Amino acid sequence: MGRCSLCGKTSAFISKELQVCLACIRNRPEDSIDIARSIHAHSRSTFDLPLTPPRDPKGIPCTLCANECRIPEGGRGYCGLRTNEHGRLTGASTMQGKLSWYHDPLPTNCVADWVCPGGTGAGYPVFSYCRGPELGYRNLAVFFHACSFNCLFCQNWQFKQEGLPQRYRTPEELAESVDERTSCICYFGGDPGPQLPFSLEASRLALEMNPERIVRICWETNGSMHPDLLDEMIDIASFSGGCIKFDLKAWDENLHTVLTGASNRRPLENFQRLVQKAEQRPVPPLAVASTLLVPGYIDEEEVRSIARFIAGIDPDTPYSLIAFYPHFYFSDMPLTPKESALRCQKAALDEGLTNVNLGNIHLLV
Repeated sequence: MGRCSLCGKTSAFISKELQVCLACIRNRPEDSIDIARSIHAHSRSTFDLPLTPPRDPKGIPCTLCANECRIPEGGRGYCGLRTNEHGRLTGASTMQGKLSWYHDPLPTNCVADWVCPGGTGAGYPVFSYCRGPELGYRNLAVFFHACSFNCLFCQNWQFKQEGLPQRYRTPEELAESVDERTSCICYFGGDPGPQLPFSLEASRLALEMNPERIVRICWETNGSMHPDLLDEMIDIASFSGGCIKFDLKAWDENLHTVLTGASNRRPLENFQRLVQKAEQRPVPPLAVASTLLVPGYIDEEEVRSIARFIAGIDPDTPYSLIAFYPHFYFSDMPLTPKESALRCQKAALDEGLTNVNLGNIHLLV
């Protein structure tokens, strides 16, 4: 049972760590963001990460994501991957990355498994080996150990515990892990955004090394990357039969800032850019959206607004609503109530979307 430090309300749907309720976030955004800022700072100091994106006017600029860090001498960027050492950036780059990977049998628990070739056979025979699920084939799941956001409900927060790697991995190592039963590569994390040059290089190598085979390239991301990098992702995913999955975490910018420590302006702009370009390859769908139904914070109103935004671009864009499991600073929160998830699904459909899925339904209570 959490208590809102602004209005005094108590509820199981108020985070004990955040101590701010949804109503106050909407009605008292400045006070809510001030409180959230201290929570985010504490959560990052635990892992020795910069508390905020550095803005040193004399620092080295990094433009890979919307944080647009200016990294001071001896300092690191917000994602923790790059350090300014004597006027040059060291750390993760196009040719070395902080990541790990494994093979996962298809169909797998992918955000897009209900519309993608690996789960449904969509795009057969050009982009899928089977008319249905690709049984007997594998996904190369690539986890990037860094993120441009700081979601208090992060489902994969454990990557922050690992610190800097003992050794970096190369694009060649990753590309060589594609074997004869690998039909897709999916980049996730953390988030691929801070290491997109690496994933783009590895993807090109993997396709060059497997010219006569189906190897789909997919990304699952918060969408905060530089638009030019998004265009490169679109080219590779479109050519290979992959999809780009945006996790649209909230519609209200203040709520998004409270929950993730970042604005949602760039993700929304990028998603519109993605969907507009996705018309060039409708099957299998190039653009897929998802939203985690964080109880007490991501409600019917948020989902309705996101769905209205998506439908205004292309109503056939697949949208998945994902059931929440308690993690990280929201470990005290309950599972997503089934009734709430169904209301959110109906709201999305009412806004004109034609393909709305409920994910992780085994977690609904």
